[in-house]
Amino acid sequence: MQRVVITGAGTVNPLGHDVAQTFDAFREGRCAIGPMDIRDVDRLTVRIGAQVRDWRAEDHFDARQIALYDRSTQFAVVAAAQAVAQSGLRFDDDDLALRAGVVLGTAGGGLTTTDDNYRAVYEERKDRVHPLVVPRLMNSASTSHLSMIHGLKGPAFSISTACASSNHAMGLAFQMVRSGAAPVMLTGGTEAMLCFGGIKAWEGLRVMARDACRPFSINRSGMVQGEGAAIFVFEARDHALARGADILAEVAGFGMSSDAGDIVMPSQDGAMRVMRQALADAAMDPREVGYINAHGTGTAANDRIESAALMEVFGGDPPPVSSTKSMHGHLIGGTGAVELLAVLLALREGIIAPTLGFLGRDPDCPLDVVANAARRSRVDAALTNAFSFGGLNAVLALRRA
Repeated sequence: MQRVVITGAGTVNPLGHDVAQTFDAFREGRCAIGPMDIRDVDRLTVRIGAQVRDWRAEDHFDARQIALYDRSTQFAVVAAAQAVAQSGLRFDDDDLALRAGVVLGTAGGGLTTTDDNYRAVYEERKDRVHPLVVPRLMNSASTSHLSMIHGLKGPAFSISTACASSNHAMGLAFQMVRSGAAPVMLTGGTEAMLCFGGIKAWEGLRVMARDACRPFSINRSGMVQGEGAAIFVFEARDHALARGADILAEVAGFGMSSDAGDIVMPSQDGAMRVMRQALADAAMDPREVGYINAHGTGTAANDRIESAALMEVFGGDPPPVSSTKSMHGHLIGGTGAVELLAVLLALREGIIAPTLGFLGRDPDCPLDVVANAARRSRVDAALTNAFSFGGLNAVLALRRA
C-alpha cells in the first residue's frame, strides 16, 4: 500500500483568507467569534458567530461564476486554488488527470442559496427563481466545480455526515490514495450556514452559546457556528518524492465508527472505538501522540463524554488537547478541514493552537487543555477528532514529515 502525504493546503475561514493568516491567528490566539452581520439578525436569539469577514465574491469571480457559486462553493474554489498552487501539481498530464479526484465534506451544502430562494418564494411571493438554483444548492456542487476547474476525472463525490463530514471525506481520500485507486485527491470541506434560516434552526436545539465558545471549561454554555473551507492535496508519497514536492505532513491512519445510539447524544464507546481504530490503522502507539485536536464543541455533554473517552484511550494521561472551535467557531461539515490546519501547525512548527475563553478546569474534563495561549511543544504525531450528531465518528492520525 502507498504511504500518503499532504503536499498542498488552502483555506478561507473566519481566522484568515489563506493558510498564512490562519497560522498567525492560531499562534497569536485570535478569536474570530463576534456579532453576526446577517439579514434579520434582530429576530434571532443567538446573534454571535464566526463569519468570514471582508469577503467580496467579485474580487475572485466574474458575474457568471457568481451566479453559479453558492457562498460555500466560493470558499472551496479559492481554497483549492491555493492548495493546488502550493503543491506544484499540474493536471495537464492525461494519465494523472484521469485518475486524480475530489472528495469534500459538507453538511448544509448551498444552504445560503436555499435560504435566499425560500425568502423569494414565501416572503416576497415571487413565482420564479433563478434557473441555476438547483446547481447552486446541491451538496455536490463544490466537488463538481473543483473537478471541472482542475480537470480531475477520477473519483469525485461529496460526503455529508453532519459535523464529521470533512473528516470522513479526508479519511476516504486517504484510503483511495493508499490503496492506489488514485495518486492524488483534493479533499477537505466547506460550509456556509450563517444565514437566518440556518441559525434559527440551530437555535431550536438549545446547544448554542450566546457569549463565547469555551470547550472543556467550567461554565461553558454551548457551541458557536462558523463558516469557511479548507482544502488539501493528498498524494502518494512516492509520487510526491519523485517530483520533489514539499511534504507538509503524512496521513498515517483513519478510523470510523457509529454509535448506533442516540440522534444527538454522543457515546463514549463510539468515541473510544474510533480513536483506537485510527491509532491501530496508523500502527501508532498512543504514547507517540503529542497533540489531539479535540472535537470540543463547548456543549456540556460533548466535552464531558469526549474527555472520558480520551482518558480511557490514553490510559488516564492524554497528551495536550485543544479545541480551535473556540477561535473559528464550529463550521459543521467544514470544521474538521479547518482543524487539520491546526494539526499541520503543531506538526511542522511545534506550536499547539489554544482553546480560548477557558475559565478553569471542569472536574468532568480532567485534560491537559492548552488554555488561552498557544503552547510550544515538539509534536511528532497527532489525532484530530470529529463526532457528529447521529453518532457518526471519524478520526485521522497524522505524523510529522
